[in-house]
Amino acid sequence: MRRWKPLRLTTMTAILAAAVVAVGMAVLGKPRVNTPAAQVTTATAAVVRGTVTERIVVTGVLGFGGTYPVAHQGPPGILTAAAKPGTVLGRGDILYAVANRPVRLLIGEIPAYRDLAPGVADGPDVAQLEQNLAVLGFDPGRVDTLFTSTTAAAVRKLRQSWGLPPTGNLPLGSFHFSGVPLRVARFQTVIGMEVPTGEVILSATSTDRVVTAPLAADRRQGVKPGDRVPVTVTGLPAVEGTVLRVEPYAGAEDPPPAPFTVTVGVEVPAGVEDVPAQMALTTAVRRDVLLVPVVALLARPGGGYQVRLASGELVPVRPGLFDNTAGTVEVTGDLDEGELVEVPAS
Repeated sequence: MRRWKPLRLTTMTAILAAAVVAVGMAVLGKPRVNTPAAQVTTATAAVVRGTVTERIVVTGVLGFGGTYPVAHQGPPGILTAAAKPGTVLGRGDILYAVANRPVRLLIGEIPAYRDLAPGVADGPDVAQLEQNLAVLGFDPGRVDTLFTSTTAAAVRKLRQSWGLPPTGNLPLGSFHFSGVPLRVARFQTVIGMEVPTGEVILSATSTDRVVTAPLAADRRQGVKPGDRVPVTVTGLPAVEGTVLRVEPYAGAEDPPPAPFTVTVGVEVPAGVEDVPAQMALTTAVRRDVLLVPVVALLARPGGGYQVRLASGELVPVRPGLFDNTAGTVEVTGDLDEGELVEVPAS
């Protein structure tokens, strides 16, 4: 129970009038005259107990996730064909061709490192090949680490469908394993130039749509993978994204724009890329706290904040987390859940 009583209305009016005069003299050197104080229409809002979520808005760029360099593993030769930047390539599609020999994309996490042919030692790359054969409609038999006669028969049919001699051999350099379908970002060389063995020939991304943004060190702790995030992409309705990762900045800028980069997965229409986007990231959450509207906070003479109850009583409070999305603030002070505080009328 509070130990002091609210000021009488006449006393409050006198104090406010004196304050107006003091401010006028401080700013203009003399008080304003014949300028009645503005009357603010007020309403009330209840003090509630609940959860406050502090968010920050960061600006990033909508693009595609991941960076996947593709190195040429076949014999050196002249680049004779190349997929155009922006092209999305899936299982069995041609990435490029050297000396008119196409290099095709197959899906698998383990990089290609040897010929795949009858007599090859058992290995997980064989299982990757067999999985691709099965998906493409060429039955390799049981999908395992063994390159069997059934595997070889499926490879012959695959090569025939690609317009190649029907052998059971896939030479290193005729295929490229990638864990995901690829979107060509750019080529490091141009058609007609020599491509040495082992040279990175193109850079690709995944087909996943993401927003990436710089993140300050003091905001890093509250942002974690799996968080749901409101995202606004320029020119599009707001959508909800998911934080995929938060990692140290790995770009070329020196000094970096921020110590960390946050990547958020989103679903947006095709054809929209390299445009600004804003994300409201959760940086802190507190539960079972007293909340009031942010607009209920009033400055106290000498510093700090207070709220005015519906009765007119001024109660000092200490703000905690602000939820800019909900327009509420956590407060501690001599307040009870359910009490009414004054706010500007909408």
